Amino acid sequence: MSGKVRPSDAAVEQRRREILDHVIERGEVRIDDLTARFRVSLMTMHRDLDELAERRLLRKLRGKVEAYSAITMETASRFSLHPAEREALADVAIGQVEPGQTVFVDDSTTLFPLVERLAGVEGLTVITNSLQAARLLGRGVEVVVAGGRYHPEYDSCSGPDVLALLERTRADVAFVSVSAVAVGRLFHPVRDYAELKKAVLRAANRNVLVLDHAKFGRTATYAHGTVADYDLLITSEATPTEEIEAALNAGTAVETVEHVEEGQPYDS
Repeated sequence: MSGKVRPSDAAVEQRRREILDHVIERGEVRIDDLTARFRVSLMTMHRDLDELAERRLLRKLRGKVEAYSAITMETASRFSLHPAEREALADVAIGQVEPGQTVFVDDSTTLFPLVERLAGVEGLTVITNSLQAARLLGRGVEVVVAGGRYHPEYDSCSGPDVLALLERTRADVAFVSVSAVAVGRLFHPVRDYAELKKAVLRAANRNVLVLDHAKFGRTATYAHGTVADYDLLITSEATPTEEIEAALNAGTAVETVEHVEEGQPYDS
């Protein structure tokens, strides 16, 4: 007996991640357009959108879907967007680390593939405000958790206690990602985290900004500096040319990884 092969749970979840990514980047999309783009039936698309709406990752309306506000979308972006691109970024970033160093990583999920690689570097001390990063590092690395006001939506800490710890520590290299970038200017929807990212710059000898291409061309409520504040930007070849030129003109070195196309056709 022949028939269509049903996609695995992993394939369905991957498709839903890419649907969410598409909606986040555009703000509002017609359901018919999503059905055509992802080559699935209207029934399948409604099922995917209902699931994403139940998770409060997007808002489903009559005939269309919308992205939520900036703070909600920051949480939604932790739904593992661009996983292959983030792995490629991590492969480049780990080359900035030497055994025995003290390294800071912030709570950005873009950095989690890098965190997994840090666990294999000998003699590291890692400072982080992310509880998930601390868990990923395991027992082979000395971990200093910057504790403070806990935010469950980010699984991390911010506030005066975190800033105080950063003032009395020094990292050889710090890795940071951000929520949004527009013409070299950096943004975050939460003030405490914007302040934290500024403080990290003062706490490290070398600062590295790691960004997937979807972070560009967006803004959020609080600005916290520019790409010029960083020694190195690691990003994708899909990042807009004007953003890469803005970084280079500001004196920031840039390394790019090959863009991985993650939106392939699906059948269901």
